[in-house]
Amino acid sequence: MKTVKIGGTNWTSSNVALGIMRMGTLAVADCARAIEAAHAAGINFFDSADIYGNDPVLGRGSSEIHFGQALKQTGLSRDDFYFQSKAGLYANADNKITRYDSSRDHLLKAVDGILQRTGVEYLDSLVIHRPDALMDPAEVAVAFDKLQASGKVRHFGVSNFNPAQVALLQSALSQRLLVDQVQFGLKHTGMIDYDFHTNMTDDGSINHDGGLLDYCRLHQMTIQTWSPFQYGTFAGTFINNDRFPKLNDQLAQLATKYQVSKNAIALAWILRHPARMQVLIGTMNPTHIADSAAGSDITLTRQEWYDLYLAAGNELP
Repeated sequence: MKTVKIGGTNWTSSNVALGIMRMGTLAVADCARAIEAAHAAGINFFDSADIYGNDPVLGRGSSEIHFGQALKQTGLSRDDFYFQSKAGLYANADNKITRYDSSRDHLLKAVDGILQRTGVEYLDSLVIHRPDALMDPAEVAVAFDKLQASGKVRHFGVSNFNPAQVALLQSALSQRLLVDQVQFGLKHTGMIDYDFHTNMTDDGSINHDGGLLDYCRLHQMTIQTWSPFQYGTFAGTFINNDRFPKLNDQLAQLATKYQVSKNAIALAWILRHPARMQVLIGTMNPTHIADSAAGSDITLTRQEWYDLYLAAGNELP
């Protein structure tokens, strides 16, 4: 398993992380097996959010409850892993988002809830889950200072923020924002499509995110990629999907060459980019965790990377 320095600091982690969103519906024993499989594959970074899981009995945040219980079964110590969680979303009983909240009181309360549910002593990183139109950077700064001074949170980041939003928040903080967590993968390539279509007038030339990729590289922010095997946002996986025959044929050829799974090749495609991203995988299947994580050690050739990009339905001008 290769590593990445988070946010250009000396904080070094596996460049593949396991997201625990789906733990809320699993038996604790199955969660423990997923954690153990990740650890065996070299993954030492777990990503969560206080909104993950809505068990009928445990309520909202059940993924973190199960994660904490499963950790005890694994016997892993706190020094064996990094733990990151996100805060700032509200959802109703039907899982429909009803508001974003980056207020001081909410962030402080959210962290206390995360620590209580998981049973961990501190967060290695707290991430604001979505841009909040009512966000007051000065208020967020007070919350971050309190959380860091208390030892509850060591580092901070954002998710789904564009460059202007990052810069606005960063202007008020005493801490550096180390990560921006966004969707990226072979069927969600907007961050790089724009680069190829500079000074053109086709759809690919539309700048949807304010040049996020270049901004993060210039400011040494680690891009954490969520849903790397999904098409659309949550439409489904493109792996072994009959809707994407060319992409799957290309993935299969390279999987055979490197003697790994298609998932590993799709993951290796992300990590081949020089931005030194960190890929968040969300499967709870121990075999799939190991299969996907194997992509960390594969370095695709330049032509293989571009062949996959084209097979995914993209064009080069």
